[in-house]
Amino acid sequence: MDLSSLAVTNIPPWLIWGSLIVVLTVLCRFLAGKLFAGLVKRAEATRNRWDDCLLQAGQKPTFLFIWAIGLGWAAEAVLKGVESALLPLFESFRELLFVALSCWALVFFIQTVEGQYLNESKKVDQTSVAVFGRLVRVMVIMIGLLVVFQTLGYSLSGVLAFGGVGGLAVGFAAKDLLANFFGGWMIYIDKPFRVGDWIRSPDRDIEGVIEAIGWRQTRIRTFTRRPLYVPNSTFITVSIENPSRMENRRIRQTFGLRYGDSNKVDPILGEIRSYLQKDEDIAKDRIIIVNFINFGPSSLDCQIYCFTKTTGWSDYLLVQEKVLLEVVKIVRRHGADIAFPTRTLDFPADSDQTLLCTSQDTRA
Repeated sequence: MDLSSLAVTNIPPWLIWGSLIVVLTVLCRFLAGKLFAGLVKRAEATRNRWDDCLLQAGQKPTFLFIWAIGLGWAAEAVLKGVESALLPLFESFRELLFVALSCWALVFFIQTVEGQYLNESKKVDQTSVAVFGRLVRVMVIMIGLLVVFQTLGYSLSGVLAFGGVGGLAVGFAAKDLLANFFGGWMIYIDKPFRVGDWIRSPDRDIEGVIEAIGWRQTRIRTFTRRPLYVPNSTFITVSIENPSRMENRRIRQTFGLRYGDSNKVDPILGEIRSYLQKDEDIAKDRIIIVNFINFGPSSLDCQIYCFTKTTGWSDYLLVQEKVLLEVVKIVRRHGADIAFPTRTLDFPADSDQTLLCTSQDTRA
């Protein structure tokens, strides 16, 4: 291209170069879109989901890099052509833009990998993956900020020293925020619960299923389906019970036999013991107790104490229901019955004359 001939037509060369760079940028963006579309189709045909993750994370950052580089060169050509004093500032801005785009691309890639890993691997510890992803993203952002300060001409040693003094001041001003942060970190280290666990606290009115563990607070879904947001610092000072990690569920029931069936108590309890020892839903490696424990006001009280193999709430209730119904059948097979509150009144032999005399005296 003969730029001297273009100059005759009063078209400045910097405008020609800027327009040409913009056209090439648009063309590169179009070709990149076609390339990614073809790669996505090939990736969808494979069983490996990691290539899908890489393409999904790299698509938008690549397009933004093309626009940033192309438009940056075009703007630089225009500023050089007009000999603008903004050229040094633009060069610094372009460097900052590249740093910001790089950090954004890495953060987006980490988020995509984290989500893909959690979706594809159901057996992984979701809490650990989420915490690790957050730490890596924070590291990327901190490194990006340090590079930005260096690009602006600030000394890194001075920035770090200021950060130490500023961190001390922020620590006093935001002690509750830091307490929640370290509380979340202790949850990750000690792992008293994870996402999906059912927890409850005997010290506080806290009970539900863990939905998310954040830096500041933990979101719990209560059994009334309401979200409960608990600051992480709370878990440092309260006791937490994690029923999700129980190995068995306990059946502890008391039933009463009639006093008239006292001679049948021993065979009834023996058959109940034998039944529990043979039931496939009862844990044989746990204690099984069936005993006569108390002389009640109107019954001979007996107790069943055992554990189920299942830990699911609905399955546990079904097993307990089956055991209790079988106990009723065993009791009635022996000609006995479950006692209910009764009261027996004993009158002396001459009770009728006594009542008659009392009635006459009352009338008199």
